[in-house]
Amino acid sequence: MRISLLSIPLLIALAPANLQSQDGMPLISSVEPASGKVGDVLSIQGANLGQDNVAALYLTDGNTDLKVVMIEQTSTSIKFRIPSEAKPGRFAPMVLTKGKNPRLIEQPVKMTVEPETAASMISSPRDEAEYHTVNRPIWRLERHV
Repeated sequence: MRISLLSIPLLIALAPANLQSQDGMPLISSVEPASGKVGDVLSIQGANLGQDNVAALYLTDGNTDLKVVMIEQTSTSIKFRIPSEAKPGRFAPMVLTKGKNPRLIEQPVKMTVEPETAASMISSPRDEAEYHTVNRPIWRLERHV
């Protein structure tokens, strides 16, 4: 009984030190939108996502890890583009931490890469402002007498 009474203050004293070591750990809480196609830009929200903590971002399905291009990075969000190598399916974001011992940490959120549809593979029509009608003849034949 006496040992347990002594261990309680020791555990309380060590708890803050243990929590402080986790302060810089990147954590992703959401991906918006939750799905997209190859080339779409998605945004992840969370904590400790800045350049001081996150060296790289990957999408993983458990078998394949795809490095993504980070377009914008702040301490609470990262915007990224779904890479062309991504196959349709569910992925989790995974961060590569910075520091003396970099680690890959799979995050507890999921996102979906949607399959390409025929309509999305056809280039979108040009803006209507680019189309104009010619109301006069292009060629005019004149008679010279």
